[in-house]
Amino acid sequence: MILHLVTDRRRLAAGGEEESIACLLEQARFAVAAGIDVIQLREPDLEGRALSELASRLVQLTRGSRTRVVVNDRLDVALASRADGVHLRGTSFDALHVRACVRPGFLVGRSVHSAPDAEAAGPVDYLIAGTVWPTGSKPAEHPLLGLAGLARVASAATVPVLAIGGIQPDRAGEVARAGAAGVAAIGAWMADGTGCRALPLNDRADRFRSAFDTANMERERPPLQ
Repeated sequence: MILHLVTDRRRLAAGGEEESIACLLEQARFAVAAGIDVIQLREPDLEGRALSELASRLVQLTRGSRTRVVVNDRLDVALASRADGVHLRGTSFDALHVRACVRPGFLVGRSVHSAPDAEAAGPVDYLIAGTVWPTGSKPAEHPLLGLAGLARVASAATVPVLAIGGIQPDRAGEVARAGAAGVAAIGAWMADGTGCRALPLNDRADRFRSAFDTANMERERPPLQ
């Protein structure tokens, strides 16, 4: 399975900018130690220079590990920081145009909200589909994809689909059975409480992997005769 951590420094840490950046980097260190596959740097309020500096620090921190860094929607920042890829919003530019100006092996992902979105995604490496369940990162009236919608996206896609939105380890089996290849999350990688909410992620990552392994074994088990 694929584990994808999406950053949100303001939700991760209370306090000023220096404290929130330090907490985000601490979370990234925990992600590397837990073998998280991808860190998506998603800090839309940061200006280009500050975002590029933060991306470069994440790239330096993750080099030599299995963890890769992608930048949300800012291809210029991803290229300038030597990040491993870019994650495109559903309304962002065509993935085909991105492929024309990046090096081989550069990851390109896209957010989708329906099966038609998945079919029209273009030459991407993965899709993030949601919002599956209600989540603190979206307003209460935000439309939900649900498990049935996730299953339709997974069936329409030709690349791995990651579920996002209200994802916790105790729900991982459900999204695996719906056809997801992994999960993307913000809050699932945070501790409860105030202050810096970064915490060691080995246990949570293992619980996600175990739930996916169990669900996949159930899907592959032949029926009783």
